[in-house]
Amino acid sequence: MTPSSAQRDSIFKAFGRAFFKQDLDLMYEVVTTDFTWTVDDGDQVHVLDSRNKIAEFFARRRGKFENVHYDDVVFHHAADATFMTYRMTGTAVATGDAFAKVGIERYTFRDGKLTAKDVYSRPAVV
Repeated sequence: MTPSSAQRDSIFKAFGRAFFKQDLDLMYEVVTTDFTWTVDDGDQVHVLDSRNKIAEFFARRRGKFENVHYDDVVFHHAADATFMTYRMTGTAVATGDAFAKVGIERYTFRDGKLTAKDVYSRPAVV
């Protein structure tokens, strides 16, 4: 079952709260047990296809960035997927350098839950 737009909005609200808190118990209330998140963090594409891999990724990334903000966030609901476009800004802790990226994320659903999150981003052109 693919959730309706309103149901997806509710799922994304819960997912976002869990994601920013890095709360895997809360996250796994709205994702399937085989949820897969792919993300390119600049040096490689990570395929995070288990709870442990997601936890390890969060731990590796924790403390690398500060003052991270997402702006211009828009969800685009298609028949079998939702796409989120955004602009992300922040500061790299190690260097103090500010950064800006633009991106799109593709989400798919199964059984009323998120089953995949594919992240595509690049440095923003000012």
